[in-house]
Amino acid sequence: MRNSRWGVALLVALVGTVYFLDAVLMPFIAGLILAYLADPLTNYFQRLGMKRVWAVSSVFLVLMIVLALSLLILIPLVVQQIKQLGEALPGVLNWIEGVLAPQVQEWTGYDLASELSNVRETLVENWRDAGSYVAQALGQIGRSGMAFVSWVTYVALIPVVTFYLLLDWERMLNNMANLVPRQWVDDTFRLARRCDEVLASFLRGQLLVMLCLGIIYAVGLTLLGLNFGLLIGVLSGLVSIVPFLGFIVGLVIALVVALFQFDTWWALLGVIAVFGLGQVAESVVLQPKLLGDKIGLHPVAVIFAVLAGGHLFGLTGVLLALPAAAVIMVLLREVKDRYKNSALYDARSEPLEQQTQHDELGRDDKRESS
Repeated sequence: MRNSRWGVALLVALVGTVYFLDAVLMPFIAGLILAYLADPLTNYFQRLGMKRVWAVSSVFLVLMIVLALSLLILIPLVVQQIKQLGEALPGVLNWIEGVLAPQVQEWTGYDLASELSNVRETLVENWRDAGSYVAQALGQIGRSGMAFVSWVTYVALIPVVTFYLLLDWERMLNNMANLVPRQWVDDTFRLARRCDEVLASFLRGQLLVMLCLGIIYAVGLTLLGLNFGLLIGVLSGLVSIVPFLGFIVGLVIALVVALFQFDTWWALLGVIAVFGLGQVAESVVLQPKLLGDKIGLHPVAVIFAVLAGGHLFGLTGVLLALPAAAVIMVLLREVKDRYKNSALYDARSEPLEQQTQHDELGRDDKRESS
């Protein structure tokens, strides 16, 4: 009873800390997640003979190179395609009103053109006014100088926190293990290993799957000559955090763009082939190699965790959502296993067995008496 009270008190203190120190905790939680993701690569460098500090430095060098390449190559292309999308948006809406809307009205009787006229004007006006909105936002940031400086400071702290956490990762885990009460060691380590499997399969594995799918979709659509192919591929890869959602969203958008751009069935078949190749690669190569047979988080659990975490604790809650969901899922499975092995779950099995034995003994007595 006393142990349960301590557990509840610790949980309340943890939730209160996250709630009241939301912004302050953001760089530390982000650094903790990044350190967790980078620890396997650091251990790999250590197995090559590097000391821990040089292994961590090598990991940071790899991350900086990837980040620099992304900033120099990927981001300008994405920004350029977003600009092209804004310029092509009026033409797309004209095509919908002049070509697609009459077909929809002929098939269904629904007047799509009248509904889209107001949407078209609103979208075009808002897109043209985007520059003024950005200017207003920058002006507001300038007026809120301390808030802007705090935000920049928090972001700058993330790599610093990540470096020191990654440097002392093994020692931190050992210190935490030594604090666990000795009578709970076996159960705690077993549950911790399960949580690590779930987190590793989702965070590390699913993020790599998202990256690979984004590359496959972006390269394939770009080779087809599809407008905004890179943008659609990046969006599909990001949305693939929920299985099959990236495939559905990307395929629908790419088909609409291909139909508008090429107006031929061959382009539609090419888009379907690109996304089909991505799904085959995910099922045959990416999922078995990167996720294996580990049980990750259910897509519904991912959506609920992110929305609930963001609603309760803001950005810090979003960062904590997936680790918390993994721990809760493991604990619920543990409760389920213990319930199925409990006397409550098998409450009727023993009386039934006793009744069966009683009936068999009764039949034996009748045979002997006869």
